[in-house]
Amino acid sequence: MILELKTVALREDGAFGVLLWDGRPFAVSAERTFENLRTVINGGPYKCRRDFYYKGRYETFEIEVPGHDRVLFHKGNVEGDSEACVLVAESFSAIGDATAIADSKHGFEEFMQLAAGLSEFDMLVTGRS
Repeated sequence: MILELKTVALREDGAFGVLLWDGRPFAVSAERTFENLRTVINGGPYKCRRDFYYKGRYETFEIEVPGHDRVLFHKGNVEGDSEACVLVAESFSAIGDATAIADSKHGFEEFMQLAAGLSEFDMLVTGRS
């Protein structure tokens, strides 16, 4: 099984992407952007391992990013909901002037259903350096 995070927009209010599971799109994503529209996760392959999101009190997956610890998938709507993690939701949206993602509860549930029974999977990030 492979998850692809296909980046569609790098903006001052976040990095936005589409998530594909074995080539099938199923959700959207958002991440925090830093100086020069950089993200903690660069383009390329990553290993994701089952973990626990203590703040949210639910099971998730950690993305093994060299030089970083606890880069997780979790629920959220705007880049401020994440320090560097990948937020998962059902659709793109706006909250005030900020670009956002919406229906994170259902998007994240679908992500976890697709990964049910897996202890790890591979992820490929495209559309960024």
